Amino acid sequence: MKLAVIIVSYNTSQLLHACLTSLVNAGSAHEVEIFVVDNDSRDDSVAMVRRHFPQVRLIANGQNLGFAAANNQAYKEISGDYLVLLNPDAQLKPGSLDRIVDFMEANPRVGICGGRVVNPQGQLEPSARRFPNSLFKFLIISGLSDRFASSRFLARADYKYFDHQTPLEVDWVPGTFTILRRAMLEQIGFFDERFFLYYEETDLCLRARRAGWQVYFFPGAEVVHIGGACSKTRKDLQLDLGGSQLLKFRLRSELLYFRKNFGLASMLANAGVEMAFHLLRCLVNLWPGEEYRRKRQYSLAIVRHCLQALRDTSWGLLSPATPW
Repeated sequence: MKLAVIIVSYNTSQLLHACLTSLVNAGSAHEVEIFVVDNDSRDDSVAMVRRHFPQVRLIANGQNLGFAAANNQAYKEISGDYLVLLNPDAQLKPGSLDRIVDFMEANPRVGICGGRVVNPQGQLEPSARRFPNSLFKFLIISGLSDRFASSRFLARADYKYFDHQTPLEVDWVPGTFTILRRAMLEQIGFFDERFFLYYEETDLCLRARRAGWQVYFFPGAEVVHIGGACSKTRKDLQLDLGGSQLLKFRLRSELLYFRKNFGLASMLANAGVEMAFHLLRCLVNLWPGEEYRRKRQYSLAIVRHCLQALRDTSWGLLSPATPW
């Protein structure tokens, strides 16, 4: 069995070194080919890979092509039965590759499978998800999903009520650590490059399920994930309150995803929920004081970014020119 592991790098030299070290040390009974696609990093990522990991196939881009396009670059060169996506700020636990391949081999209708993702403190990060919609948007941004994590209704977007100890068929899995069946990709294609960053894996999982493939969460394969490392290098852009996603990019990709897959009404409903919530939050926080002022400023920034994203994407129809 031959596997191809693709890591898209952007300004994360030290974390990338740790990622590649964990991948090499994890071991596998299968033939593993490793690709690093560097999206014009300004640190020494490219030199570090050449110096310390000569066995890695390195693609050094002269500009930032985005996550989807960078993965598609490497995909054109692979010949393996399975393709593994791994974030540069993730470290693979030993045995994970073989266990997840064994699961795929035992379940031939599974086209995409994601592993268990934990933070450096060992706490579970979202590893299994349902397709986003306006209801889930409200439950998440209102905090109800976290507050009532044991509720099968209120916490259903991220399966928070699920103990994540057994395999589960899900809607989509994050691209932090994911294995994809080559036969499925040959049927439905790989990433849609209109998504520069975010939502590309959600879109891919949706296309896979519509084509009759299954998407699974598999707890027997695990990575430790730092979270948002590449995004945090963009000091010129605002991060979501959680600190892991670039707000402008997330909103653009969200509009493109909903307009492409569900139409104008769905896109407007999703964006409308977010803007309405934050406008209401501004009113609730009209009290004097620094804490209230910070909350108002953040909510107003969300609304401004939503409106700008609508303009930037022509109401979800067009992806802005690369790089974003």
